Amino acid sequence: MKKYIFILTALLMAFTGCKRDFDAINPNAPTIASFWKTGEDATKGINAVYSTFYRTASLYSRWMFYHGILKSDEGYGSGGDGGLNNLMRFNQTDYNDGLTSQTWSNLYVGVFRANQVIANVPAIPMDENDKRRIIAEAKFLRALFYFNLTIYYGRPPLMLTPSQPKDVPANATTEEAFAQVAKDLTEAIVDLPVSYSATDLGRATKGAAYALLGKTYLQQLKYQEAADAFAYLVTGVGSAMYSLMPDYRDNFIISKENNSESIFEIQFSENQSESTDDDVDETRINNTGTSISQFFAPPGVGFSDGGARRWLVDEFLQETTVSGAQDPRLAASLIFNNANPAGPTATIVYGQTFASRYGNGPDANGVWFRKLLNDHWKNEEGFRSPNNYRLIRYADVLLMYAEALNGLSRTAEAYQYVDRVRQRVGLATLTVAKPGLNQSQFLTQLKHERVTELAGEGWRWADLSRWGDLNPTLATRDADFTGFIVGKHEFYPIPQADIDLNSNLTQNPKY
Repeated sequence: MKKYIFILTALLMAFTGCKRDFDAINPNAPTIASFWKTGEDATKGINAVYSTFYRTASLYSRWMFYHGILKSDEGYGSGGDGGLNNLMRFNQTDYNDGLTSQTWSNLYVGVFRANQVIANVPAIPMDENDKRRIIAEAKFLRALFYFNLTIYYGRPPLMLTPSQPKDVPANATTEEAFAQVAKDLTEAIVDLPVSYSATDLGRATKGAAYALLGKTYLQQLKYQEAADAFAYLVTGVGSAMYSLMPDYRDNFIISKENNSESIFEIQFSENQSESTDDDVDETRINNTGTSISQFFAPPGVGFSDGGARRWLVDEFLQETTVSGAQDPRLAASLIFNNANPAGPTATIVYGQTFASRYGNGPDANGVWFRKLLNDHWKNEEGFRSPNNYRLIRYADVLLMYAEALNGLSRTAEAYQYVDRVRQRVGLATLTVAKPGLNQSQFLTQLKHERVTELAGEGWRWADLSRWGDLNPTLATRDADFTGFIVGKHEFYPIPQADIDLNSNLTQNPKY
């Protein structure tokens, strides 16, 4: 299913007129009761939940990558967007800042839409297998929205039924929020299929739910629970469904979407006639593509609002392949002067050499993230990229499974899963390169492995948070961390406007 375009208009209540009770239902508007009648309504409902992914720039169209990549030590605000640059420097004074408050708000739009499905689909007379699957999809998606709310805001209020105008939920603790994510995923696993036909590619699968469940447990350092979840994909029944692609680069190009390594992808498509990013505006044509490539592409092609830190290049150069070549993941992950080891005159950037584009100018030492770009088939970028975002890859699961096993003091057993990831790109196995690592040393090595395998894919902030590595010492490789305050900047502030409207909601510490 390459795109989700069905909008739940019956759930979008419009209030008109003046001098009236604005909490009252408009009698002329469609009602929830009039919508949820058929199996087709259920399908439209769940499709509207997926549509939240690219509802405005605030989620997976653009800003989730700012939160997961640029806010971490991998990247920084490198362009002319002063608000973004300040936020990435941990200099946020407006607690209704658009980047953070709109992400919060639209994650809750997703929660609301999922809640509508979970609450209303059970009563619809329809095929029971389809009904259970749709409800399971909604629980998976609600879990993903709450996973992000918990990673970036720490204490999100839990809203598990369709919200009402006078609801005033209190903050959940981080532990309570993660527990709800795990509960939703555990319930979803029962009724999600292992795969779909070609027309429905992109819907949540059993493997996707197990992978996100493992991430949820690993983020809390619950190693046994995480290992049990990942085992489904690595050593259990699900292992037959997934494998590493022979060519690492295939995970990031448009012609290899939904491949054997992909566990869950955000589906994008190009709509040349689009006229809005607001998926509830049915008077206009929605943008079903992503704009991140326009903002991450280097100067002369895109806006270069997000750049990569140079230390990433050095991380890749620590080792060569068994044949003495450069790690192929470096050129697949980053654009920089020596992405081709022959240098700037051989490195191609959107159809031109690096030397001809940047010469000895201010961008001569620049580094940009490549995985979300379209340089493999275009010489320019735009605001409606159709290239899917691979949210969870099998290589990520293998590395997380190794981390969970290591956390259980099963380090020797964990080696083989790192070996698989390294062998795919021609590196010596870790078993050969660094045998006999103890638990602490192995975790240090895993930190390196996750950088070289997953750089620029949006997981770095979660990794640093899980490892307890978010602190000002990161300023040695990312100057933005000089402004990092421990006990404050691990999370964004909760939007002040929400706190003003809800007496039970409290602000995060030190804001």
